[in-house]
Amino acid sequence: MDWWRCLWEGREGRSSNPPLREPEPFSLPSPIPHWPRDGGFAQGIICIGDLEVVKITKFERVWSYRSSKLESKGAALYKPIEIPEGFFVLGHYGQLNDRLLHGFVLVARETFSSKEVDLPALQRPQDYTFVWSSNDLQEDNYEGESGYFWLPCPQEGYKAVGFLVTREPNKPSLDEVRCVRSDLTDKCEAHSLILSVQSESSDLPFRVWSTRPSERGMWAKGVPVGSFSCSTSEEDLTIACLNNIHLNLSAMPKLDQINSLIKHYGPTVFFHPKELYLPSSVSWFFKNGATLHKKGEDTKGEAIEQDGTNLPRGGDNDGEYWIDLPNDDRSTYLKLGNLESAELYVHVKPALGGTFTDIAMWVFCPFNGPATLKIGVMNFPLGKIGQHVGDWEHFTLRISNFSGELWSLYFSQHSGGAWVDTPNLEYVEGNKAVVYSSKSGHASFPHRGNYLQGSRKLGIGIRNDAVRSNLTVDSSVKHRIVAAEYLGDVIDEPCWLQFMREWGPKIVYNSRTELEKILSYFPFNLRYKMERMFNKLPPELYGEEGPTGPKEKNNWVGDERG
Repeated sequence: MDWWRCLWEGREGRSSNPPLREPEPFSLPSPIPHWPRDGGFAQGIICIGDLEVVKITKFERVWSYRSSKLESKGAALYKPIEIPEGFFVLGHYGQLNDRLLHGFVLVARETFSSKEVDLPALQRPQDYTFVWSSNDLQEDNYEGESGYFWLPCPQEGYKAVGFLVTREPNKPSLDEVRCVRSDLTDKCEAHSLILSVQSESSDLPFRVWSTRPSERGMWAKGVPVGSFSCSTSEEDLTIACLNNIHLNLSAMPKLDQINSLIKHYGPTVFFHPKELYLPSSVSWFFKNGATLHKKGEDTKGEAIEQDGTNLPRGGDNDGEYWIDLPNDDRSTYLKLGNLESAELYVHVKPALGGTFTDIAMWVFCPFNGPATLKIGVMNFPLGKIGQHVGDWEHFTLRISNFSGELWSLYFSQHSGGAWVDTPNLEYVEGNKAVVYSSKSGHASFPHRGNYLQGSRKLGIGIRNDAVRSNLTVDSSVKHRIVAAEYLGDVIDEPCWLQFMREWGPKIVYNSRTELEKILSYFPFNLRYKMERMFNKLPPELYGEEGPTGPKEKNNWVGDERG
């Protein structure tokens, strides 16, 4: 899509700063179904202790900014509308203005139990602090609207959890917003930058960020309000997020609802048409020859039962055991995987204080293929570098517990990854997104292309090629739920999930020799520069610990790195 055309029509014959178009609200390609009714999931309201909160996604624009120099740069600030009776605004919303409107803010009301406490859960601010206005923009030809930013000043024992924006210089009404009792709040942090502009009255720019709870993960209690933070200084944030103080998880989906969510949203994973090392089920891998090895014992290894019952379970990754390929002709067969048997292994867990559900989908490949180094327009296969046994990759669907709407999708990419909001996903059918698995390395990406793992600026890195093909796994059909701790004993975790050691032997690559071969292709006067580039390559090229299973990954209990 040509996003600039969403902002204004052609530039010829127009003023230097033509009016902005309103970003259009985003909606998923298909309607959200009626989920099975069971408990508090998708009921529109969530209880987090002494507060009940509702997610608002309808807004009225208050102020927009677009740079007169960079036409695609800018932000839009909104106030929530259509607030349910009895609920109060906690802050306004902001986002980049070159994309579809997709965001939320929470509004809140007190529960009956909170009225038994001496201090009410919500309280009007006692005043406002003026933060910044567009009149202070360091742009002589700024012709846009006026915007004024305000921080609510909470009464003693309360904290502000959001900022307000007005079109007029007068302070907002004290009834416009509510502050939250301090014990019902948690620390938050700046997340993504929405706006940065230079002010005439300060050497530091005025910045606007989205915010998120500082502590995140399966059992973390922080709840994002959806509002923004802004400042003309480098001090810590002056606002907080909400706190689900007793970690009430009544809005999390039950098992039948989980199955409905996966059936409706389960992405299709596309593997590269030239992929040699395809996924398989874990049981296929065990049944066809995978072996268990114990430190100091026979190198032949022990055959693994199809369901993994003879794997050591629990404990730490102490290096005493690992899984490997058989030391015979079956090794080559196992490396290629078995697409027909492949299934995605699903871990369901609370996110953001129980207001969202994360559905992590794990892909198992018996073997990770060799890497290819890209330098400019040249490509260099790295032999065995990058190969290892037992490759675990994943992606994660984040579902709103207010409505059951798919909100974003996390794409795991080797040691990192990125969240992508639903407006920026590709869809293969209805609300089922597309996940591209990169050739040989199996990292996941939202769009086709060649992604460099290394230095994009220098044009050097490991290739991650992602395109569509007929090699696919439809996770909405081929999946198995292996864990959902918040449901108690409802899910029987497979034996192999408790194997906390390594799914492949440790490998040390002779990378220096391979890289020196590549250097020989370049003129002598370029080799020093090339060696400096090599130092920016991913560290896993120089050695690989045996990959661990899903439950040993940091994101099993913690949040995704994004």
